[in-house]
Amino acid sequence: MSERCIACGLCQIEAPDIFDYDEEGIVLFAQETEARQQFISEKEEAVLQKAYQKCPVRAILFERL
Repeated sequence: MSERCIACGLCQIEAPDIFDYDEEGIVLFAQETEARQQFISEKEEAVLQKAYQKCPVRAILFERL
């Protein structure tokens, strides 16, 4: 994740099992709240793609390994 987050909420709407928010509304990972990056399963990839596409500031970055 990135410092670009503007707390719009779109990523959490698209991928609630992956994303959550801190007390200021800034996105964080739901399972590992202190993490700056996270591995996701192939099953979660389609959901993450939707969240990535909805993010207006491209705060979500991902790459396939």
